[in-house]
Amino acid sequence: MTNSLEPSGTFSSAESGASTQPSWWWRLEDTAGQEVAVDEVTTQEFPSQSDAESWVGEIWEDLLEGGAEAVTLFEGDRKVYGPMSLRSR
Repeated sequence: MTNSLEPSGTFSSAESGASTQPSWWWRLEDTAGQEVAVDEVTTQEFPSQSDAESWVGEIWEDLLEGGAEAVTLFEGDRKVYGPMSLRSR
């Protein structure tokens, strides 16, 4: 797969000088529910829920190949939903 693990248009509030609104991010998990790191993805942040969901929809196969089995979406410290399996049923 040729998609980059780097989301397009991603920024952090520190880099942009923007407000300190919570960012959206994915927790990547293994089959036991333990957090796993997949390249630089573990620290990716997104400006909106839509951006985060679009991104994971584009690279879910790469995440599986990197060792993630499920993802959980957060807005700042708030869990929005998950874990959501990356495997089709």
